[in-house]
Amino acid sequence: LALLGLSLLALQGVFIARIALMGVVDPQSTSFQRSEAWRLAVEKHRIAWAQRWVDAPQIGTQLPRAVIASEDSNFPEHFGFEWESIEKAWSRNQKAEQRAATNPKRPPKLVGGSTITQQLAKNLFLSGERTLPRKAQEFVLTLALETLLSKPRLLEIYLNNVEWGEGLFGAQAAARHYFRSDAKNLSAEQ
Repeated sequence: LALLGLSLLALQGVFIARIALMGVVDPQSTSFQRSEAWRLAVEKHRIAWAQRWVDAPQIGTQLPRAVIASEDSNFPEHFGFEWESIEKAWSRNQKAEQRAATNPKRPPKLVGGSTITQQLAKNLFLSGERTLPRKAQEFVLTLALETLLSKPRLLEIYLNNVEWGEGLFGAQAAARHYFRSDAKNLSAEQ
């Protein structure tokens, strides 16, 4: 048990060191991206992939505003968690699972209440499974991200790594794919 505890503590140290390094070094890939690449290779026998990191000024202002408005409107104010959103998602998911229990042919449609920082923590380091230990690790990583990185840096990392379609990661790749434009030139409507 002591060795297990020491190993878990060492793992947290590795995560925190990697997060601190992200203050000056752009992450080259995420756990989610590597998992998605593997899935595409296994299922489709090819990896259609697009990603190109661009610094925050090259993303522009329209896309970050739209993402904050749609994903996490209180992102600038909170410290990584929106407890009310988490409670609402928990309640909706409990009801969906109860309905699915009476109709097993129809799987429950689960919703999330995660903030941008929580999504970033999961995508950078974790799997997508919904287990208590994974959520506990996400909590620790979210606190570390919020403590060690500024809000603009968190948003820059998120926008450069979030999936915008199958095998399509980052604001620049999405803007080129969907609008044949650079991310900084996207209009409010786009």
